[in-house]
Amino acid sequence: MSRFPTEKHFCSWLGLVPHHEISGGKILRNHTLKTDNRAGQAFRQAAACVIRSHSAFGAFYRRKRAQLGPMQAQVATAHKIARTVYHLLKYKTPYQDIGAKAYDQQVKDREVAHLRKKAAQLGYALAATTP
Repeated sequence: MSRFPTEKHFCSWLGLVPHHEISGGKILRNHTLKTDNRAGQAFRQAAACVIRSHSAFGAFYRRKRAQLGPMQAQVATAHKIARTVYHLLKYKTPYQDIGAKAYDQQVKDREVAHLRKKAAQLGYALAATTP
């Protein structure tokens, strides 16, 4: 992994990052560049395989699919898998999946923290209620 100084360089080489065409500060087009990189294709295929899995990547894909649609969600998941693989190879650490439920809980906790912060900025306080 010494060829790529950062994960951004690695993901760009794979063709998994958005390409913005900007003129006058306005984004005219936004897409990923076409590439014949087989490693990038492998990461896209891996992203297609986690669609129904009960892993954190599967939960990420399902959340992104609701926001972006299936094709963009697949590229976003492939990008996330590629970043994870880059860190695993560069720092030689084992992969530990937290699971879909733990990932969904992290997302929920992050949203609640954001709402509390936004309410505090507006002068309100949030109180949790039990259903």
